[in-house]
Amino acid sequence: MDTAALAERTDLPERPDRPDLAERAWVADRTGRGGSFVVRPCGPLQGIVRAGGAKNSVLKLMAATLLAEGRHVLTNVPEILDVEIMADMLRALGASVTREPGGRLLVDSPPATQLVPEAPYELVDRMRASIVVLGPLLARCGRAKVSMPGGDDFGGRPIDFHLGGLGNMGARFETLHGNVEGNVDGDVGPVAGGGRLVGSQVVLEYPSHTATDNILMAAVLAKGTTVIENAAREPEVCDLAAYLTSMGARIRGAGTSHLEIEGVTELTPSTHAVVPDRVVAATYLVAAGLCGGEVVVEDARIDHMTMLVRKLGAMGVVVEQRPTGVAATREGRLRSVDVATLPYPGVATDYKPFLVTMLTVADGVSIVTENLFAGRFRYIDELRRMGADVRTEGHHAVVRGVPRLSGARVRATDIRAGAALVLAGLVAEDETVVTDAHHVDRGYEDLAGALATLGARVERR
Repeated sequence: MDTAALAERTDLPERPDRPDLAERAWVADRTGRGGSFVVRPCGPLQGIVRAGGAKNSVLKLMAATLLAEGRHVLTNVPEILDVEIMADMLRALGASVTREPGGRLLVDSPPATQLVPEAPYELVDRMRASIVVLGPLLARCGRAKVSMPGGDDFGGRPIDFHLGGLGNMGARFETLHGNVEGNVDGDVGPVAGGGRLVGSQVVLEYPSHTATDNILMAAVLAKGTTVIENAAREPEVCDLAAYLTSMGARIRGAGTSHLEIEGVTELTPSTHAVVPDRVVAATYLVAAGLCGGEVVVEDARIDHMTMLVRKLGAMGVVVEQRPTGVAATREGRLRSVDVATLPYPGVATDYKPFLVTMLTVADGVSIVTENLFAGRFRYIDELRRMGADVRTEGHHAVVRGVPRLSGARVRATDIRAGAALVLAGLVAEDETVVTDAHHVDRGYEDLAGALATLGARVERR
């Protein structure tokens, strides 16, 4: 069904008055058809691209605007679907969100008494990162109601770490009818409808990125000092800590496994530039490794990708910092290498689909181990459809490189898997069609356009 025919139906919600990105999502949600990438084999790539702002940072920064009344300004904000979903979330909670040209996002956060501390199911279901509004709402309002999160389909990611940490700070939780309802008892602080969280020691069983973010945002307005042990160390956590500090928070230890947060009674709005997206940068560096040539990602931070750079080097891809940005070139045929995903600074699970794609055409046999998310080998079946020789067993995949893949019709199962299949199509014979492309829109501004500027033969339909 095309967009015009869809618009004539009367049984659907009103179509949003937004640009192409939101229109694609609107059509995909109501027809089950999320567009496709059409990819044809190409020669060596050449050129300069930008990674843009990090998805895994900007969503938490947007949630952090709930912590202080007034106008917040975020710059280097990517035009991706997840930002639109989070903007709708903030609006549902009572904030005003405006996007301006040049990657600027304005968020006007209301007084605590005007916040609506209930995150709607239809938004939380579309994006797991929505759970990070829980901490700010509890800190500012003393209560919150958030639906159990949805998002990418690659295995269970329970929110027990979030609830346990916030529970240590005085929040009580009930799970009713698919919702998590939290309330804070005790002394009433500068909040509306509930008590004030109290600083505590939180020891995370696993250095969860989003749990660290959630507890960090809750702690900045808590009474007393909060210590987070085994905290996540990702650059995006550091970015959030820097933003909160500019708002008046007192945070020590960002970038280490030991975070100390001294709570304050009030924060003020600030202006902040989102850190570059290391996963998008990795996508373009891997494209150079697959196709050859030379690709420069001008805004990439090589210090944020140390382990990835090391693995790429072992495979025969030279990645180096230049005055123009981070450059990648390939020397000869790709070589096999073993890969295991680990918390930062280890190899991120988001990198794994790209590395597996490279290994499918590398010389030799590789073993890839997924230590973080059990379901994140689901795209392997799609690579097999393209002629890849991959065998999986539990958390492990054995990849035997073949000289070349073959084009096929495949399906994107999540953001990074979809992007990896697009890259696979660049080194496959004949045409590859990657369906359910709306998943990729959640994390990439214009993947097809960026690759096309480098010489790739990719169309978004």
